[in-house]
Amino acid sequence: MSHCVHLASDLHLGAEAAMSSEDRERAFVTWMRDAARGEGFAQGRSATELHLVGDLFDFWFEYKRAVPKGGVRLMGAIAELTDAGLPIHFHVGNHDMWTFGYLQEELGVHVHREPVVQTWDGLTCMVGHGDGLGPGDRRYNRLKRVFTSRACQTTFRLLHPDLGMALAQAWSTRSRQKGELPLSTDLHQEHLYAYALGHLQHTGGTSIDAFIFGHRHLPLDVPIEGHEARYINTGDWLTHFSSVVIQDGRAELIRHTPGG
Repeated sequence: MSHCVHLASDLHLGAEAAMSSEDRERAFVTWMRDAARGEGFAQGRSATELHLVGDLFDFWFEYKRAVPKGGVRLMGAIAELTDAGLPIHFHVGNHDMWTFGYLQEELGVHVHREPVVQTWDGLTCMVGHGDGLGPGDRRYNRLKRVFTSRACQTTFRLLHPDLGMALAQAWSTRSRQKGELPLSTDLHQEHLYAYALGHLQHTGGTSIDAFIFGHRHLPLDVPIEGHEARYINTGDWLTHFSSVVIQDGRAELIRHTPGG
């Protein structure tokens, strides 16, 4: 059986952008359903699995008896597709890392907290959100250790959801506006490219054919210097509206026109 894998990331539901969060959600749900059914942009390329590569939400936290407001169209579409038998993988991002089982139990998705390596029709890919990888992310890695600690999560859960979500949304907006790391036009300064290059150098250059990450909000498909592998970034659904499809052992970056 041949594979057709569709991947997208960085929807940041709840964040303000040129297109409203609700309209972006509707566009993303259309992308998911078109990919699943082999319609629209995916004509003849119906998905055998979907990978949602992190930061679907601008902030996400699961309380024991409450979930964040919003995102019901997205979650409904995920449930619809998993109920129909389509495997959906969610790669935890830095804005939606506080998931503790709800997505698996309620929606039937496969949740990944670290990059995974998978081979589809001879193409071996490393897939993950990308936060914390490569040089220059030390400050974030220190913060991540705090955010993922049981003490921090327990303390946050004690806050009333209205207060906790308001504080978290303010922090999330500030973080996104400030930028975790500046985007660079010099690939050697771009930390996910540097991570991929370092990984290949460490393994002798034969382990991975494509490194597919999100996080950087910059659609890219570039060869890695001195190797046959490629670094591919899924871009985002804030400004670029891009995704990646893997079919017949090839990965392709696609630009979309929501509502077009």
